[in-house]
This record gives sequence, C-alpha cells and structure tokens, in this order.
Amino acid sequence: MNHEDPVLSHTEGSVRHLTLNRPRALNALNHVMVRLMADALDAAERDEAVVAVLLTGAGERGLCAGGDIRAVRDDALAGGTASLDFWRDEYRLNARIARFPKPYVALMDGIVMGGGVGVSAHGSVRIVTERSRIAMPETGIGFVPDVGGTYLLATAPGELGTHLALTGDPVGAADALLCGLADHFVPAEGLTALVAALAQCTTPAEITAAARRHARPAPGGELAAHRDWIDSCYAAGTVEEIVDRLTGHGDPAAKQAAETIRAKAPTSLKVTLEAVRRARRLGGLEAVLDQEFRVSTAAFAGPDLIEGVRAQIVDKDRDPRWHPARLSEVTDEDVARHFAPLGDRELGLAPLPGASPEG
Repeated sequence: MNHEDPVLSHTEGSVRHLTLNRPRALNALNHVMVRLMADALDAAERDEAVVAVLLTGAGERGLCAGGDIRAVRDDALAGGTASLDFWRDEYRLNARIARFPKPYVALMDGIVMGGGVGVSAHGSVRIVTERSRIAMPETGIGFVPDVGGTYLLATAPGELGTHLALTGDPVGAADALLCGLADHFVPAEGLTALVAALAQCTTPAEITAAARRHARPAPGGELAAHRDWIDSCYAAGTVEEIVDRLTGHGDPAAKQAAETIRAKAPTSLKVTLEAVRRARRLGGLEAVLDQEFRVSTAAFAGPDLIEGVRAQIVDKDRDPRWHPARLSEVTDEDVARHFAPLGDRELGLAPLPGASPEG
C-alpha cells in the first residue's frame, strides 16, 4: 500500500478498509478516486474472506467535502467533457454502493458534503458523530444536488428534504438520522472501539449488531422543532411561493431560510425543486441517478456553475452574478431543458419505460 495513493485499502480481520486520502483537499473526490473505489469494491465482493467494507476519510476534518469542483470549472471553461465522464463513473459508483451485497459501513465523521454524501449515505451502515456536518450545498455554486442526493432528499420525511435541497444547509447527527441520511450515532471518541469491534466480526449480521451495540442517543437536533413551518411552506408549488410563505411566516428560522434561498442560483433552485419532486415519482435510485446525469449535463453547459465556483472557491468574493439573476426570469422551458433525454449519452442505469428485460 502506497500511503500517497488517493484511496488506501487494507484489511483488518474480515473487514476491508477504504480510506479517502486527500486530507489537504478534505478528501475531495476526483476521477481516479472513483475508479479506485469501484475496483476496491469489486475485489471486496469477490473475496470470500471479506465480510464488510468500511469507508473512512484521512485527516481530522471530515470524510469528504465533495467533488473537485475547481477541476469541474476548469473543464467547463476549456469546453471539455472530462467532468461528464467523471460523473458517469461517480453515479455508477453511488448505485454500486447502494446495491453492494455485503455490509458497507461509512464513518460520516466531520464534513460530509456533495460527493461525500454519495459515497457514504447510500451505504447500509451509516455512522454519524457529534462532529458530523452533512449537506448537499449545490444550489450555492450554480449546480443541482446529484450523486443520488435528490433521491435521498426526496425520501426524507415531509418536506425536510426540499428544505435541505434548496437552502443547502448542513445538518448534524440527530437531523441526519431524522432525514434518513444516517443510521446510528456513535460519539467520536467511540469510533476507535467500533472499528476494533468490526474487525472481530466474521458475519454480516455481526457487523450490523456491532454498529447497534456501539450506538448511543444523538444530541438534540434542530429540524424536528421546525417541522410545522417546513412542511407547510415547502409544500408550495413553486420556489417563488415557497420563499413568499417562508418570508410571511412568523418563525425567525423560516425568514432566515428565505434569505438563504434568495442568495442561491435562481435556475439551480427551480431545477432542484423539480428534480426532488420528480425523484419522488421515479421511485428507484437508478432512475433518479439517470435523471441527475441529464440535469448535471445541462448545468455543466450553463453559465452559473462556472460563476458559482468562481465566487465561492476561486476568487472567494462570495458575490456570484447569476444568469438569470431573478427567479421570475427563469422560465419553465429553462427548467425543462435540464431534464431532456440525452440519446446515446444517457447514463442508462435504469431500464427505459416499456423496455423489455433484454432491451
């Protein structure tokens, strides 16, 4: 094992450890890492001595801050297609994780955002700590939640997922559990003991039992107390009406949510709302990932992703100039364009409606 590799792999007992190993970049994913993870999962599935996979992140700050969006911006500016190739393999990896036949344990400690959610929250045993900060913040960079994020948010109780999708707000352990993004809370100081216990397991059932045994009640969250205004305000049919309802609500947190949403990319907001609503109807993760690939492809060709990454990551002036600049200027046609079929460029994880099993 080369300790400079961006994904490290070793085995302890019957558990194959995968460590995202770009700590200075907060383990941001790139194409090489996605391919290495896919190869590692193939090897772990074939190895009868491996009963589970454990995913962790190197360093002290978090599991993974997402994809390498600076590289995505550079690719878009150059008129390239490397980002589309990256997303194609990344989304396939997300589906692979969700369907992995052995327990896939993800330690979602610290920052877990964007692509980091994709490689963890689709797992079968998802551990959060008091340090966990989990988010899909794409609307703030002119993009739309992907990596199966719209599937996860669409299945959250009530309108909690819509709230998180539009605001991009991070959640802690208790709220991640409430939203179905995680399964167990383990205090950070207990992770070493949990990992040691997993190494002693020899069956999948022992893996899940060990996780439950080390779990503790999570410290109090925030979202449960706000369910009334979240569910009523975000049930509106348009982003404009959602913002109006939030602004007119008496709870200061609702007004703050409205202000947060107003700062995001208008096109991203409208496409995100439509994507989450459609994800509820699509049902399966693979069909949602297919939809997300269409949306990501369209967003990659637009101006807001380049501008959003510039404002947040490159120049860091936090003053993006969105195009269009107002929600009222984003047309239904602008939104629909993001969901248009891609023909022979489709991701193709789910069968097309009416297709035969062979077709």
